[in-house]
Amino acid sequence: MRTYLRSFLTKEAFGQFIRLSLIGGLNTLVYFLLLNVFRWVVHVSAFWSVTFAFALATAMSYVLNRRWTFKLKDGRLSVRETAWFYLVNVIAWALTVAIVKLAESMLGELGPLALNAANIVATLIILIPKFAGYRDVVFGEALRSEERDSTPTE
Repeated sequence: MRTYLRSFLTKEAFGQFIRLSLIGGLNTLVYFLLLNVFRWVVHVSAFWSVTFAFALATAMSYVLNRRWTFKLKDGRLSVRETAWFYLVNVIAWALTVAIVKLAESMLGELGPLALNAANIVATLIILIPKFAGYRDVVFGEALRSEERDSTPTE
């Protein structure tokens, strides 16, 4: 367990986390834009607004994280990798919806400020677990394969 936890304290992991955070920031802006358009312009329920915005932002996140955060440029997209990516994000989506629903149960129907605040709380809660999921589960096989391919042979 210690070795695993130490793996988050390397220069490479730090760079990946920074890139993931930057992409996360961009995705968050896209997500909030879509969330607010669906909720306040199109007048979709909070549940469906979160769901549609999350699905679209997740697609963008997959491409950006694979290519830039983890620097996987092999062009291979596997069904397994894509399925794991969406599973990690469905779990994150469920936590986001749960936090929004909890806020609604405590505060009543959420206005724009409260809805966005609940989503910011959810984003902060899920950031580190998502990084671990992406690095170790989603892109882990491709990263290990790339590492083996770049290791000099004698």
